[in-house]
Amino acid sequence: MGQIRDAIEADLPKIVNIYNASIPSRIATGDLNPISVESRLQWFYDHSPEYRPIWVMEINNEIAGWLGFQSFYYGRPAYHKTAEISLYISPNYQRQGIGKQLLQRAIEKSPSFDLNILLGFIFAHNKPSLELFAKHKFEKWGYLPKVAQLDGVKRDLLIVGRTLQE
Repeated sequence: MGQIRDAIEADLPKIVNIYNASIPSRIATGDLNPISVESRLQWFYDHSPEYRPIWVMEINNEIAGWLGFQSFYYGRPAYHKTAEISLYISPNYQRQGIGKQLLQRAIEKSPSFDLNILLGFIFAHNKPSLELFAKHKFEKWGYLPKVAQLDGVKRDLLIVGRTLQE
């Protein structure tokens, strides 16, 4: 179908566009307004293919989605084997199995990044993401009621987690 590869800086505008496309739905991010490529440059460089990669799924020379690993409690060594997953799919490619492929790859490759715990922070009303992570054996580990306010509506956040190796 497509190819999963490490993101390069030239991919950043498309990564940002896919992220920004998710904002209006109010189910995938707590951002309320579009972000800029410039605001994500440091974020991009805080990732590395060997430790906390950002991957893109490329289909017919177009980026269809991306997945990033984010350190949990960055800077605190006790948590270095735990990472949060961010996963975004272009509206043109949703419901085509791209999220499944990216998440499966993250699970398979995480031990090579010295990770044994993966987390997802997902709004409770984001049923597609919750279903995707549940199919990949992520369990509900935390529930934060009404911690977000989106257009005047208070929303709950679920923390899902999966242990990869002991």
